[in-house]
Amino acid sequence: MHAVALRRGKHSPEVIEKPRPEPEPGEALVRTLTVGVDGTDHEILAGHHGEFPADDDHLVLGHEAVGVVADPNGTAFAEGDVVVPTVRRPLLDGPTEYFERGEPDMAPPDETTERGISGEHGFMSEYFTSPAENLVPVPGELADWGFLVEPISISEKAIEHARASRSAFNWQPESALVLGNGSLGLLTVAMLDSEFDRVYCLGRRDRPDPTIDIIEKLGATYVDSRVTPVGQIPDAHEPMDFIYEATGYAKHAFESIEALAPNGVSALLGVPDSWPFEIDGGNLHRELVMNNKALVGSVNSNYRHFESAVETLAAMPEWLLDDLVTGVYDVSNFESAFADDETTIKTAVKFDTQ
Repeated sequence: MHAVALRRGKHSPEVIEKPRPEPEPGEALVRTLTVGVDGTDHEILAGHHGEFPADDDHLVLGHEAVGVVADPNGTAFAEGDVVVPTVRRPLLDGPTEYFERGEPDMAPPDETTERGISGEHGFMSEYFTSPAENLVPVPGELADWGFLVEPISISEKAIEHARASRSAFNWQPESALVLGNGSLGLLTVAMLDSEFDRVYCLGRRDRPDPTIDIIEKLGATYVDSRVTPVGQIPDAHEPMDFIYEATGYAKHAFESIEALAPNGVSALLGVPDSWPFEIDGGNLHRELVMNNKALVGSVNSNYRHFESAVETLAAMPEWLLDDLVTGVYDVSNFESAFADDETTIKTAVKFDTQ
């Protein structure tokens, strides 16, 4: 079967041939429909993130997948069911407590593998196998967009954890700021639109630009960070009750503290490279303490967040999905899915139709 993989020592993916996998007991065989490409994939190609399977010279890419069950193999699924796989898997020596209690997303990085990212092959192939408990059912009518479930689930978790950090008091947020106008940021703007009175999204793009068009069509306000840096947003607009950081720009984590309103919370999702720089630690510490602010780190998501993401995806307007997904490419033209320019928002590689 065809698979899109990265070989050790390379920085560009290629199509390779692999045998079709055989499901183990408790696993189902899934025929892949579509696999999304995101910033993590680009970081893997650049060598900044990820890890190859120990015994292979390549990593099959892709962690945002949707497929159709081809062989239920005795599981509760039926042939033809549309499913989305979760990403994290236990190490070969067995699951830790995090997996046993259904919270693999809370495991430290060295206690898990991530399919298509770290230590285990991904889903960017014609078929893949997965334990049934890691497959999330998706309504058939969402099959074309199912590869968006995984990124939406990331935001489901981050928003849930941010709200949990404020659950000890009567928190009534009105304003939200998303740092980053990539596909994840835009999906999050759409998710926050019904929960907050005012939503802002920060980026570094010049008009005309398709991401700015989406932001404003959603009723949110675009903030150009070159004109209004994060620390100046309270004066230019308003202090923010909730900030969602999806840039991986390390300074944003600290700038968001000053941009928060009293009692506000910032969820950090970007994973930056090492970068020493100077900050006023005393001032930031004081802001956190005296104004009851919070920073919450969030990575990955669990089965429950995937289920919520399916519901969220179903409620999103079709125009948004059409505008957000700027290209779905056959395997024969998979390179186009890895293009990275200002006309590209979200792309995917298509292996088959439902």
